[in-house]
Amino acid sequence: QVKLVESGGGLVQGGGSLTLSCAVSGYTVSAYTVGWFRQAPGKEREFVAGISRIIGTPDYANSVKGRFTFSVDTAKNTLHLEMNSLNPEDTAVYYCAASTLAYGSSSDQFYYWGQGTQVTVSS
Repeated sequence: QVKLVESGGGLVQGGGSLTLSCAVSGYTVSAYTVGWFRQAPGKEREFVAGISRIIGTPDYANSVKGRFTFSVDTAKNTLHLEMNSLNPEDTAVYYCAASTLAYGSSSDQFYYWGQGTQVTVSS
């Protein structure tokens, strides 16, 4: 059984930093594609960052490029999302996700999802 559990969300002031983690079990994080998505109130879920087996290096949404860093700890089978220079537009529920495809950045290409962790950035 595949399970993804996020942690690390919370409330932070604008300009601050947070690091999210996602503990994965029942799935090898280096096998296919893993990623982070977020969903703000009233908005659709959007891609934040991902790593695919084909590309091998992180891919980022333009809105977070240069501020967020996605890493994979293969020894601990854990994903991390380091978020810096946060602003109120980053407020959302953040989800980690895993795919059975070798590449993908659309939410419908990811089959396994965590329960989400709330990130709130105050102005």
